[in-house]
Amino acid sequence: MQLVPTRNILLNVGSAAEKRQEIRDYFLKTYTIYERLFEVMKEDESYYVTADPLRHPLVFYFGHTATFFINKLVLAKLIDKRINPTYESIFAIGVDEMSWDDLDQAHYQWPKIAEIRAYRDAVKTKVLELIDTLPLSMPITWESPFWAILMGIEHERILLETSSVLIRQLPLEYVQTHPFWKICPIDTPVVQNRLIDVAGTTLRLEKRKDDALYGWDNEYGLHVKEVHDFKASRFLVSNAEFLAFVEDGGYEEARFWSEEGWKWRTYKEARMPLFWRKTDAGYRLRTMVEEIAMPWSWPVDVNFLEAEAFCNWKSAKEAKSIRLPSEDEWYVLRDLHVQNDEPFWDKAPGNVNLEYFASSVPVDTFAFGDFYDIIGNVWQWTQTPINGFDGFSVHPLYDDFSVPTFDDRHNLIKGGSWISTGNELIRASRYAFRRHFYQHAGFRYVESEESVETHSVFYETDPQLSLLCHAHFGEKENNYYEAIARVCKGLEGEKNKALEIGCGAGRATFALASDYKMVHGVEFTARVVRLATNFKESGKLKYALKVEGELCCFEERDLSDFNIDPARQKVEFWQADPHNMKPYFDGYDLVLLNDALDTLYDPALFLKTIGTRMRTGAFLVIASGYDWDESKTPRAKWLGGFKKNGEKYSTFDALHEHLEPTFELAQKAFDMPLIRYENERKSVIKTLHVSVWKKR
Repeated sequence: MQLVPTRNILLNVGSAAEKRQEIRDYFLKTYTIYERLFEVMKEDESYYVTADPLRHPLVFYFGHTATFFINKLVLAKLIDKRINPTYESIFAIGVDEMSWDDLDQAHYQWPKIAEIRAYRDAVKTKVLELIDTLPLSMPITWESPFWAILMGIEHERILLETSSVLIRQLPLEYVQTHPFWKICPIDTPVVQNRLIDVAGTTLRLEKRKDDALYGWDNEYGLHVKEVHDFKASRFLVSNAEFLAFVEDGGYEEARFWSEEGWKWRTYKEARMPLFWRKTDAGYRLRTMVEEIAMPWSWPVDVNFLEAEAFCNWKSAKEAKSIRLPSEDEWYVLRDLHVQNDEPFWDKAPGNVNLEYFASSVPVDTFAFGDFYDIIGNVWQWTQTPINGFDGFSVHPLYDDFSVPTFDDRHNLIKGGSWISTGNELIRASRYAFRRHFYQHAGFRYVESEESVETHSVFYETDPQLSLLCHAHFGEKENNYYEAIARVCKGLEGEKNKALEIGCGAGRATFALASDYKMVHGVEFTARVVRLATNFKESGKLKYALKVEGELCCFEERDLSDFNIDPARQKVEFWQADPHNMKPYFDGYDLVLLNDALDTLYDPALFLKTIGTRMRTGAFLVIASGYDWDESKTPRAKWLGGFKKNGEKYSTFDALHEHLEPTFELAQKAFDMPLIRYENERKSVIKTLHVSVWKKR
């Protein structure tokens, strides 16, 4: 099987049989290339070494992409049985540096590498079985069962690149060369960079749901922008060009750095780019698995903060307005010089898609008109923080792919690197990273007097999330979440540790913390849990609330308004699958399943296992409207709400049946109203049935 080059799959042409075979081949190539990357690890011990303190060790990434397939297939209801629930929990979360990511290695007992390989083989068998048997009709769309398969494939191609960066950060003694990952042997004479005029234009970015190529949620929608004339550097900034900044004391001068950048530089004690090495004989460069004499003609690899500081230094030196390009300006450059999208290339026009080397090449190798490396070689940092286009919406299988990055802390990178493949190559792709993160990324600079819009998101505008914020913190008094917390706090017993499943924006979690020494709030998606996390960290909650039609008002709440002090009230918010949480979630005196029972995809499994996470004498409080919906819970998994043996069988009947082997009903069940605001003149009252169970 020839692994490279690969081409993105056209989802709207060809027969179902042809497309099934294309997807099968694409999956096998993706899975094999990913495993081949890890063949550079010298021994099993290498997997457990932490390459970056802000990331998991490589063992996590080796298992993560396989568990992603299974977790998404379960969520899509394409399978109802897990392969290894433990793996599908510990390898699930932790790629980006989010507040809810658990990077404490003391919380993990990583499996042996041979065991993970066996697991990956089992996942491959399952995915191939689904590719061969799932119904497939053309075209393939967001709603197709095959979208979950494609999502897993493209996710693994992203992680191919992420993992290669972490391997590059491992000490050399843990890695080895490999014939598949050959680096460029060429270092050409250094070229002089210069600025070239670029004519402005009206830029239109539009991707519709019926597009021929797979896309992540942030690609869809419409963006129109009038881009003014600017000048752009002919080449990417080379190691040689960046050396002038280093030797001129650029890392020592706070005036060239943003506040964020100087804090990072000071904390890291950075004096040069991460992959440079300085020896008595001169500078050297760390590639993925080797250290070589510095190739001065290659593009420099830096994070955004370093690239920004270089631009500020160059502005001061030359008395010009030098900065990084905006995303819009990069698109103008691309559209002028790259005529075809990736599926239609005969051969890659730049150093991308693993078609040339497993490293950068000199910056004057791939010409695009008067410019070089418009795409490929290294990613190009932009001045633009990522945000959604008009019409943005999340995909239900991955509603936290983009939204957690809409925080003004993640800047877009464009153009791809030597290892970028799949969706990363297409015009519409939009990837963003924290500004202090390293990818195989460098930059080109522009000269322009135009400022770049930062798209700072101050108010939550997603209608569902805004209503959730208001339900939790709209009113100080007469609030359901405060009331259910009072019910829990009134139970007699130990009050050391509590867990709320379905924590939403966190009102009940915070309230429980006034009595319990530690409270964990859990939500299924990061899209929701970030509300509570941001409120806890910033002390402010801001959201746009619908008034009427398209009219809205802007609401703001402070933690102090609700007598919440995170320094005193110990709470942690986590993203987790309630059916399959990590061992960290254990030893509870109280578990509150708060308006979440009828959203679980396997509530019986949850009820069967939750007791193992609770102490003897602990309380399980279940508040639910028993509003079963096949879009959330398969009909066969409903606990009740149907006839059984010819008789009415309620969910409360089912709770008795499932819980009584381990729990006893502690008091008579009762109803509580939950008022949900919809607009200024409409609110909905939902009655929740509350039952309290005590573990025997």
